[in-house]
Amino acid sequence: MASVVFGQRNLLAFHLRRNKLDELSRYGPFSCSIQRRWKKPVDSARTRLEGRTRDHRLDKLMTQLKNLRLALDLHELISQQRNSYASLQLLSRWRHEIGLNLEIGAFLKKYPHIFNIYVHPIKRSECCKVTTRMTDLIAEEDVVIRENEPSVVKRLKKLLMLSKDGSLNTHALWLIRRELGLPDDYRCSILSNHQSGFSLGSPDTLTLATTDENLAIANVEEWRAKEYTEKWLAESETKYAFPINFPTGFKIEKGFREKLGNWQRLPYTKPYEKNGLHPICNVERLEKRIVGILHEFLSLTVERMIPLERLSHFRRPFDMEVNLRELILKHPGIFYISTKGSTQTVLLRESYSKGCLIEPNPVYNVRRKMLGLILSGCRGIDEMDSATWVSEEHNQESAT
Repeated sequence: MASVVFGQRNLLAFHLRRNKLDELSRYGPFSCSIQRRWKKPVDSARTRLEGRTRDHRLDKLMTQLKNLRLALDLHELISQQRNSYASLQLLSRWRHEIGLNLEIGAFLKKYPHIFNIYVHPIKRSECCKVTTRMTDLIAEEDVVIRENEPSVVKRLKKLLMLSKDGSLNTHALWLIRRELGLPDDYRCSILSNHQSGFSLGSPDTLTLATTDENLAIANVEEWRAKEYTEKWLAESETKYAFPINFPTGFKIEKGFREKLGNWQRLPYTKPYEKNGLHPICNVERLEKRIVGILHEFLSLTVERMIPLERLSHFRRPFDMEVNLRELILKHPGIFYISTKGSTQTVLLRESYSKGCLIEPNPVYNVRRKMLGLILSGCRGIDEMDSATWVSEEHNQESAT
């Protein structure tokens, strides 16, 4: 109708005038021809996390470890059931509680070296049982942890010596028990066997009873001594330096090497030295001290990694009152934050090569065998033998 009244040409001119008026009303009559002001991009911990140089091997490792953790959580749920098996219908109700977004049957069938799926001879429903290989490895891990009790005690003492007053919350320690290689009942087993070294206070506080000065040597100090003797470097170059290992593809900007060299030579109060005796007023030295504490903290873990959210429980005891994620992102040659898996995880870059720990320990070796079952997938599975074994075992259970 408008085209009949105004005509096609007049209607086009009307739309052009209307667009011009809208532009004038938006920017004003004196600013319609002026360029819009350029806004500086936001530089925050979140944007740096998204724009960081990724380490694909470590990200791949974290994805694999996530699947292993899901398998271990399912094992814990299945082992709590009578006869140590559970129906797939029951497991499907729990999958969201352990963070499994995949359909339960599809996940279990991906790892036949860990889970056996069968039809129950009496209930006629699909059930799942953990394989003997996996249960043996879980039992082996528990044995290895208890056999390495002296190293666990040493690790706990060094961790308590890192704190300001030599004490830590037992709940915070329980949250990172797997990272530290502690047994689930460490309060009853380890602490009760070493009452002369530890004391439990109230409320739920673990305190170091006696301090061993021989333990007050950070892991990075051993690396510095090795660099000084083997590479014939000057003492000023190694006295306060950290091992730097940038990920592949990391872009080094102009002036970066000079800044890094100055930071490496910057003195700081070392982790086991009490900060109260030598108060730090310089921000850079304070941040370098926190980097040293984080480096030592990660060095005390079994796999040289820890979830970022768990670090928040140790900020106050370790006197790390800064934004830890922002500080970690400032040092991509020392730490790496992986966002793969269910949470953000901090890893010590120097400890890994091609996705494997350079200096493995007994607990790590057992966990690596478990990860091997995840990586094996469906390879090397004789389905007929597996089905026969399951049916025979459950026939024996039903007979009894």
